[in-house]
Amino acid sequence: MGEVRAESGFEELEAALGHKFLRPELLLCALTHRSLAHELAQVEGCVEAAAQEDNERLEFLGDAVLSLVVAEALYAAYPEWREGELTRVRSGLVSRQHMAQVARIVGLGKHLRLSRGEESSGLRRKATVVSNTMEAVMGALYLDGGLEPVRAFVRSQVMGEAAEQLARELRSGAALGNFKSALQERLQAARGGAPVYRMKSESGPDHHKRFLVEVRTKGEAGERGEPLARGMGRTKKLAEQDAARRALELLEGADAKAGGGNALSPEAETSAAAEETSAS
Repeated sequence: MGEVRAESGFEELEAALGHKFLRPELLLCALTHRSLAHELAQVEGCVEAAAQEDNERLEFLGDAVLSLVVAEALYAAYPEWREGELTRVRSGLVSRQHMAQVARIVGLGKHLRLSRGEESSGLRRKATVVSNTMEAVMGALYLDGGLEPVRAFVRSQVMGEAAEQLARELRSGAALGNFKSALQERLQAARGGAPVYRMKSESGPDHHKRFLVEVRTKGEAGERGEPLARGMGRTKKLAEQDAARRALELLEGADAKAGGGNALSPEAETSAAAEETSAS
């Protein structure tokens, strides 16, 4: 274990994480991209390859742990918020964009272990890769020290000013997490047109309104575009942001599975229908 720590220069990263690993092999695994694990596996007789696992399992665990700890922190910090408000701010804090920023702050990228081929491809600087690695490190922190080191890291690096900024945007009705802009950029990049938001229903008394909004792709020559998602909120702006957030999640999920289309999935249709019923 001492050799693992010395060879990998873990001291600097551990200082940034605020935790000294009792099992440094966990951190080593969290930093190992699948390209390197695959490369080592191709080397006949490579001793390291037999024991080296990539970080994807730790990423799965870290994603869940991070979501739990951020939810716990928000629950304690904002007792006046309802479930929808907590969900929206948590989504912003654990988003790929924010976690990539956190990874850059702690200098995670330079510790990422890549294959020689990917080393020259610029993969080390890609937001998706560093944010996924950050989640894997959260999983390693949890396995090595339990929830406390994860909580400490979340307080110092993930929450802070970012949580306060999202809270201010939530209170003001501003573009929380900028989901609408992110969706528009994504659709335009894929030549899917601009998103169109339509009010589906509103419910509740004046002091506690709930709005249901649907977002679609823009159709041609007056035709209706493909439905993407529906969202709810206490203002029209927040409902549109929620719809955009859900649409982004569905599109990312489709990409992760098979690069499928952007139409609303059967599961999402069922969920949206249930929301519309409850809102009416």
